[in-house]
Amino acid sequence: MNSQNTHEVIVSGIHLELTPSLKTFVREKAERLFRHEERIIRLRVELECNRSPAAGVQFAAKGRIEIHGPDLNASVQANECHKAVAMLVDKLDRMLQRRHQLLRVKRNHPHAVELAADLPKVNA
Repeated sequence: MNSQNTHEVIVSGIHLELTPSLKTFVREKAERLFRHEERIIRLRVELECNRSPAAGVQFAAKGRIEIHGPDLNASVQANECHKAVAMLVDKLDRMLQRRHQLLRVKRNHPHAVELAADLPKVNA
């Protein structure tokens, strides 16, 4: 990958202390998304820790890929923070692959559009 082609990854924590190693882990995992789709503008990852007495400690990871066209959003929950990040990146990767597949099918199989207006006739 080119060093001049840096991608914006925003990592934030809710009720969670973000350590440098956790930020590095998220960035390393996110590189896979940027390798598969180079037109990603920005990736936002929110990590949240829910401490409830009944369920114990649960980690939620929410991701948003800002890309040309509709943005992709996903969220997952796990009992470990690193596991939640890995599951989130897998889910976002599957969403990008599906989006790519649908765009390729649409590009290769265009359908006709009917116009309601009458077009003027050209005399040759």
